[in-house]
Amino acid sequence: MATPVPKPRLTLPLYRLYEGRLLRRLDHERLPRHIGIILDGHRRYARAEGLETYTDSYRSGMRRFEEFLGWAAELPIPAITAWVLSTENLSRPREQIEPYFETLTEMFERLPSSAGRLGFRLHVIGSLDLLPTALVAAAKRAMEATASGDRQLTIAMGYGGRQEIVDACRDLVEDLAARGIPPTGMAGHVKASAIAAHLYQPDQPDADLVIRTSGESRLSGFLLWQAAYAEYAFVDVFWPAFRRVDFIRALRDYAAADRRFGR
Repeated sequence: MATPVPKPRLTLPLYRLYEGRLLRRLDHERLPRHIGIILDGHRRYARAEGLETYTDSYRSGMRRFEEFLGWAAELPIPAITAWVLSTENLSRPREQIEPYFETLTEMFERLPSSAGRLGFRLHVIGSLDLLPTALVAAAKRAMEATASGDRQLTIAMGYGGRQEIVDACRDLVEDLAARGIPPTGMAGHVKASAIAAHLYQPDQPDADLVIRTSGESRLSGFLLWQAAYAEYAFVDVFWPAFRRVDFIRALRDYAAADRRFGR
């Protein structure tokens, strides 16, 4: 049997030329205002690369996320929401989840410098009461240190889209009760705009583009309300291996899409 000939791979300089060509062709008037990104595939990346521990993959992934913020900051994209930890992830074995908590804590300690200098204002959403105290404290310090940024960076951890909608409905009902609306009259106040006003970040625009890595073609509960009319980019690579060229391609495809918003 003949030995298969390996497919040629672009060298780094050629990739840089290709990236530059894609960037020059991007229509900045058609870029998304709000990108949601699901950082998926850390453990599979560790196994594929033969890494000794998942911690090595987690750290590579968080460093890649900080690189991603730099790529996004080169373009007029005002809002990013990154899903780093779902509520379902919290049920994983301790030997998997605790190193990830530590890696997230390390990332939040760096974000005031890495994201802050790029002009990102950090906000964290999710069920923070389910997370370790040290992680939540690091996240709050990072938020305080980046309060003056003009771009919005939202980190979703301990987050589930269904829970966000449930929380919004509960808040709406409590608000109606506080305003003296009787139970028999509440149904007339339950509208899409009223629920949207009680989401975790009601002042943020809906997601225009959602990117998910690792070859999975599903949302898994991410921004269920906000991404109702988003375009989607499902990228085959695991998150730690996500490249700038993958990001630019997703933006290119988004800019070329004929968005009909359900029509």
